[in-house]
Amino acid sequence: MSKNKEIVMSGIRPTGFLHLGNYFGAVKNYVRMQEEYECFFMVADLHSLTTHPDTKGLKQNVHRVLAENIACGLDPNKVALYCQSHIYETSELYLYLNMLAYKGELEKTTTFKDKARLQPDNINAGLLTYPVLQTADIILHRAKYVPVGKDQEQHLEMARNFVKRFNHRYGEVFPAPSAFNFGEELIKVPSLDGSGKMSKSENQYATIYLSDDDELIRTKVKKAKMDSGPKEMNAMKSPEVENIFLLLKLVSSGDTVKKFEEDYNNCTIKYGDLKGQLGADMVKFISPIREKVNSILEDERYLKQVMEQGAEKSRKSAKTTMELVREAIGLKYF
Repeated sequence: MSKNKEIVMSGIRPTGFLHLGNYFGAVKNYVRMQEEYECFFMVADLHSLTTHPDTKGLKQNVHRVLAENIACGLDPNKVALYCQSHIYETSELYLYLNMLAYKGELEKTTTFKDKARLQPDNINAGLLTYPVLQTADIILHRAKYVPVGKDQEQHLEMARNFVKRFNHRYGEVFPAPSAFNFGEELIKVPSLDGSGKMSKSENQYATIYLSDDDELIRTKVKKAKMDSGPKEMNAMKSPEVENIFLLLKLVSSGDTVKKFEEDYNNCTIKYGDLKGQLGADMVKFISPIREKVNSILEDERYLKQVMEQGAEKSRKSAKTTMELVREAIGLKYF
């Protein structure tokens, strides 16, 4: 990895299956970033313990996340692709940062309030200090950029505050991390039922997963919500129809999109044909990724090698940072 490249860091929780929204909203950008930046992409297995205390399926989920990201184009030889729990320095930095985080501000975070409402019997300290651990993940590599969605912007702002406090108290060690998405609008992939975006956990029949088989993809698209059709030439599209066209633009050729746009504007569109085409193009797009994922999942030796390689790259970076941190705090006594 080049020392001259700016550093990017992002984490992926090992819960649920990756879907089209994850691909176009995040992973596609990661694949671009690996060519231009020094990238650390982490499977956030420790974070998952705050909401998924049962760890029976954790190993399987971690393997799937790694396989799906590699199948989508991430190259373990170009990036550090690693598990959070393999980098012990994260926990040490998390401890120091907790001394700079205050109960009042942590209780106000939107994600804490949401999660506490969802799991009232498991409001654990890890849930409360989630943004602190997230900050440790980012600044452990002194990352400048963090690709984040709208729902994580508050956490990134908190990370910047913790960095400011650390640097003010102990001296300049960390750069303030910034949100990053190639300066473009983040793509939000709509769900097939028109009620928001695709999700790992909600409205699963309205979400297209990279693990879905061909028949299931076609069935999901066929059942997508639509209106009764345009009543006049060049009519405005309803949100449901707009959603389908947005999905078409993601996976179909320009000529295909143009043809259906013209059919819609001329009031000759047949929604059955539109859905049939979208289903076929979704299958064409997803099936090679799914097959590659399944092939990687069968090769545990390869996945072990990927994790070891990623941990080695990450530990090297983490070790350097923690030397500076201990020195700055005054924890070096000999």
